[in-house]
This record gives sequence, structure tokens and C-alpha cells, in this order.
Amino acid sequence: MFQHFSIDTAIFAPYHPPTMSVFNPQTKEINCKIVYYGPALAGKTTSLLALQEKLKEKKKGDIKKAFETERTLFFDFLALSSKESIKGYRPKFQVYTVPGQILYEDSRKLLLNGVDGIIFVADSRLEYVQDSIDSLNELDLNLRKLGYTPDDIPMVVQYNKRDCPTAAKVEHLRGVLNKRSVPEFESTAKKGAGVVEAFETILRHVMMALKED
Repeated sequence: MFQHFSIDTAIFAPYHPPTMSVFNPQTKEINCKIVYYGPALAGKTTSLLALQEKLKEKKKGDIKKAFETERTLFFDFLALSSKESIKGYRPKFQVYTVPGQILYEDSRKLLLNGVDGIIFVADSRLEYVQDSIDSLNELDLNLRKLGYTPDDIPMVVQYNKRDCPTAAKVEHLRGVLNKRSVPEFESTAKKGAGVVEAFETILRHVMMALKED
């Protein structure tokens, strides 16, 4: 699927949440937004970096960073375009990660504004499962605050850190983190395992949703 995508460079201005899935009749493009969501240190940025490495084989490009603290990127951004057209328009995808730390809850809600698809990155380690549950509950709440029905937003779940000794069984994670029965993937983002599959699936679901509109 990657042969259909290219990386666009972008220059950051102060962040103002856009309204995505916008049909631009002048450029004949549809702007779509995909967000990596999950608790702190679950592997969201690592997943985006692994995805970038796969895409670099086709065309070089960098993940753009807004601003950086000691442990957190405020958000990371990657722009992709597809050669496939929808109703005569070419989709362009803006891919973000959100900061996981508690103090950035407002920022996470802002970054969900206009979202078209979500990759929820869960920390598989048993001692951090509750953090993933809390993050998933917050995601549901933030979507509702923005006026969305969470079940209407395409989503996949990525169970990350599967190589860790304390990784919980997938059956347990599924029971507490995937009650919607959305597509799910085991991943080890630092090795690039499972990241591409999750991303390609959310792209397909977003594009299917656009075709149905």
C-alpha cells in the first residue's frame, strides 16, 4: 500500500485545530486527520517514527515537531498523500501523535478536533494496563465533548510492547481495551513490528468512510 503514498514537508505555525475531511474544490484534495492516541510512553511517537522509516524507502521526509519538553513532544506531524481518488478528489492525510502526560489533557482534546481516524496505542505491560484503560476512557470523553459519537470514528487498537516480559495476554487486553471489537494489532514499535499493518488498516477504514459519505 505504501507505494501509493508520498511524504509532504510542512512548516509549523502556531497550532489551531483545523476542521478536517474538507473537500477543496480548487486543489481537488480532501484533507483527513489521523491521530495516534494513548497513555504516556506507550509508543505513539515510536510508532510514528517506525512508520516514517518505512516511508523513507519511497521518498525522504521528516516528522515535524511542534515543541519539545524533557520527555514529551507536544505533537508530531507527518503529511501523506494518496494517488487514489475519492469522488474525483485526492486524499491527503495529516498524522499526529498526542502527548500522553496528564497535564496535557487539554492539548489532547484539541488535537482530536476534526479527527477522521484514531490509532489507540496501548501499553501491553501488565503494570501499565490501567493507564491504557484510563487513556481510553479519556479518549471517549474528549470525543463526546467535541460533539462526536465515538463509535462513529474509525479506530484500530495497537497493543504495543509485546516483547516485554510483563506483557499481558492479548485476551485480557482485548477484554478491557477493545469492547468495540475494532481491528487490533500486536506491535513492538521500536522494532517496527505491527506498526505498518495498523496504519494501513486505519487508512482503509477512513477512506471507506469517505466513500460512504
